[in-house]
Amino acid sequence: MAGFDERSPKPDTDAAGHRNRLRDRFLKGGADALPDYELLELLLFRSLPRIDTKPIAKRLIGRFGSFAEVIAAPPARLREVEGVGDAVVTDLKLVQAAAERIARGAVRKRPVLASWSAVIEYCRTTMAFAEKEQFRILFLDKRNALISDEVQQTGTVDHTPVYPREVIKRALELSATAIILVHNHPSGDPTPSRADIEMTKTIVDIAQPLGVTVHDHVIVGRNGHASLRGLKLI
Repeated sequence: MAGFDERSPKPDTDAAGHRNRLRDRFLKGGADALPDYELLELLLFRSLPRIDTKPIAKRLIGRFGSFAEVIAAPPARLREVEGVGDAVVTDLKLVQAAAERIARGAVRKRPVLASWSAVIEYCRTTMAFAEKEQFRILFLDKRNALISDEVQQTGTVDHTPVYPREVIKRALELSATAIILVHNHPSGDPTPSRADIEMTKTIVDIAQPLGVTVHDHVIVGRNGHASLRGLKLI
């Protein structure tokens, strides 16, 4: 059951010193100077100013696996962790939103194909740790600049319905001349399935006569990403 942080006691002198030492390490060495649980602990200082946040940080890492997975976890599951209330959930979701906004900004700055690493980072930031499959489309203009970024479908833990004609219809509505397909594998393994490959080929076959290029289909997961074009599957 989640704790009520507003009723928690003030930290003692040792706890205050520990907080200061963590802040100093972060300011001098950046995020790389701290393991995941300490980085999370440092973040929780702002949400829970009157209690020892180390046990909560360790419980969160133990439940979800890493800092990134904690940040991406659904609010309802976060609240299942002892000590996590509305203040913690709000701050964690704010960090997630900030990370996604920064990643999206990097993609929008210049032609997508000239900043492929930023595209991959954006896709991983927004989708890699989601608990359900999402099918996302990046719509591009003739200069390969991003027109729109849309989640077309959200499915279950291992399946998302995709309608190829709807994909191309939306591309034509936006006057897009190219698209990049993206979806996630909640299992963590980004290896494309036979269904992924066949669906991609169907979209390519419909798009080509209408002047819409499918640059790639990227699959992301906790364990990395896979490019169907890079694997020579399209």
